[in-house]
Parts: sequence; structure tokens; C-alpha cells
Amino acid sequence: MLKPDAVVRGLAGRIIQRFEDASLKIVGMKMREIDADFTRKHYFDLEERTGPVVYNATAAFMQRGPVIAFVVEGEDAVATVRKMVGSTYPNEAQPGSIRGDFAHQTKTVAVATGKAVANLVHASGNREEAEYEVGLWFDKTELFEYRSQAEAFDW
Repeated sequence: MLKPDAVVRGLAGRIIQRFEDASLKIVGMKMREIDADFTRKHYFDLEERTGPVVYNATAAFMQRGPVIAFVVEGEDAVATVRKMVGSTYPNEAQPGSIRGDFAHQTKTVAVATGKAVANLVHASGNREEAEYEVGLWFDKTELFEYRSQAEAFDW
């Protein structure tokens, strides 16, 4: 998912292109604003894992503007996406990763200001989380099957 900071900075096309360049196939996509209830469903365990301060900052951040949710498929898609996105904290992300190239906020600044880390992208942590999130964001009729060029050439 592209977070509000990616959308308002006009980085959506550049970021999505990276996934397609890596032969990941987009099978569903939508732009929407999310409310407090939907944010709680999406980040259902964040408060338990990180505490109410982090959850509240993240929830407020995610509700500041539209997001673009999308589903990709491909070989080891979850791990591939996580590697492409980079470390949660942009200042720790490798150059060449999405966060390493486009975001630079530190955890220290986020903690000091009480703001969420503006790190552009949410990526599912594992296959089970991905399945939950796809089911939350998309109806089956919003996911498409087609043969990509890479699949057609059996790459």
C-alpha cells in the first residue's frame, strides 16, 4: 500500500513501476481514504506490539490523505516486496530500496515529534498477513487473473 506521504509527494507511479520492473504482476488496485475503523482493522495488532503512542500516531498519519492499495503476485512476492521496500526506518534503508531512495526520516525524529514514520509504503510482513490484508482491502471481484509477459515467456 502506498501511504499518504507517497501519494501527496507524487511518487505513486515511480514506486508502482518498480514492482512491475521486478516482474511482479499487479492483480488489484484502488485508491481510497481510510477512517478510524478501517485503520484499526488494518493495523489490528500494532497497538499491542508497539503501544498506544505509536498506534495513535500511525492511525492519524494514515487518515491524513488517500492511500493506494494494491496486490501483486510473483515468485516469493512477499519477501521480494519487503526487500524492495527496505527497512521500516528510512534512514536505515539500503540505497536502491524504495525507502532508501525516497524517504529519510529517522525513528529518533518520529519519537521526538510524536509523529508516525513517513516511510511511503506498507508491505505485508508474511504470507498470512498478506492474505488477511488482501481480504480486508479487496473483494474477490476486484482481483484479476491474466497472463503477464514474463509468464507468457515462462521466465
